[in-house]
Amino acid sequence: QVQLVESGGGLVPAGGSLRLSCAASVRAFHDYIMGWFRQAPGKDREFVAALSRTGVVTYYADSVKGRFEISRDNAKNTVFLQMNRLEPEDTAVYICAAASSWTTTVETAAPYEFWGQGTQVTVSA
Repeated sequence: QVQLVESGGGLVPAGGSLRLSCAASVRAFHDYIMGWFRQAPGKDREFVAALSRTGVVTYYADSVKGRFEISRDNAKNTVFLQMNRLEPEDTAVYICAAASSWTTTVETAAPYEFWGQGTQVTVSA
């Protein structure tokens, strides 16, 4: 069982930055592919970014490419999402997720077995 707890959300003006963290309670964190998703009110959950076990391979949604960066610290069982040049359209609950295998569909919810509760990010215009 993997427990995931996100933190770092908040209110930020457009153009600002936030760094989200997701702490995992698991013995072998390095065995998991990690992802970030987001869900805005009235919208479906949306893929944001994913990261391989070693952190070498990354995958981003087109909407955040060049602005967001996913990274991990396996020694601290934590995955991060650095968000720069935030836009009001980035407003959502950001949720981290863990998958035990890397598939070609990491941009969908299907591979992810464990999910956090999410942290709210609000970007003001």
